[in-house]
Amino acid sequence: MAEQDYNSSNNQWQQQTIEKLALSGLKEQQTARRWSTFFKLLTFAYLFLILVLGLGWLGGKGAAGPHTALIEINGVIEPGGEVNADAVITSLNDAYESAGTKGIILRFNTPGGSPVQSGIINDEIMRQKKLHPKIPVYGVVEDICASGGYYIAAATDKIYVDKGSIVGSIGVLMDGYGFTEVMKKVGVERRLLTAGENKAMLDPFSPVNPKHQALAQTMLNEIHEQFKTVVRNGRGNRLKETPETFSGLFWSGEQSIKLGLADALGSADYVAREVIKQEEIVDYTYQETITDRFAKRLGASIAKAIGIDAAVKGLSLR
Repeated sequence: MAEQDYNSSNNQWQQQTIEKLALSGLKEQQTARRWSTFFKLLTFAYLFLILVLGLGWLGGKGAAGPHTALIEINGVIEPGGEVNADAVITSLNDAYESAGTKGIILRFNTPGGSPVQSGIINDEIMRQKKLHPKIPVYGVVEDICASGGYYIAAATDKIYVDKGSIVGSIGVLMDGYGFTEVMKKVGVERRLLTAGENKAMLDPFSPVNPKHQALAQTMLNEIHEQFKTVVRNGRGNRLKETPETFSGLFWSGEQSIKLGLADALGSADYVAREVIKQEEIVDYTYQETITDRFAKRLGASIAKAIGIDAAVKGLSLR
């Protein structure tokens, strides 16, 4: 009888143990599912946030009240580069369309670049100034505003600099290399076929052609004259023109004020606070979205696939 009671008690204990183990395993599975669901939702939310920010769905610049609009001109000016006409014009449009914008600052840190991109931006600033005469546009130079950068800055109402800024370099260059002597030493023969006598103009593997050199110089002189006209129109009687003004030289910020290339010393904060009288600064600089990057890479891949070669990249306002 005692043995039966012992067996019965042992069976109950085993059954209870099995039930506890089963329940414990079930709870662990439920907990694992909850954590799995949590991390999946967290990952989804993170990816969705990136998508929203990348596509710019949030919109707006976070300032409904009066403010100073800031646009960075930071880097080399070139199509599809750090600074290009499409991006800067988009920034200008956003700044002007904001009801709270009381003034615009273009902050420069650029060595220059494409004369075409610089010219398009200059023209757009002049157009917008006519449409919005009550919204002043100021240029603020930090480290450097040279060549194509100054081409843009000349369109602003006033230019503020730091005493150690680098300003100027009003000129045009076209650079390249010549490999003819190296080819002679190595024993390489250049075999070039063209349709059109000037198609191989400035080919680095062919001897310098005086005619082509003269044509290139004429083009450079023409673009230089355009640059000079933009500066003279932009600076007006403030410009103290000397034989060196348009020679390609550059000067310190302090010296540029004496030459009439700039107006006064001042940072972006100073101009916002003391000149525009709106201390709050809102950055309207165009930010490339995920879709923009994808489109750019796709375009580059297609261009590479069909053999488009941007070989002539030497002309610049630098």
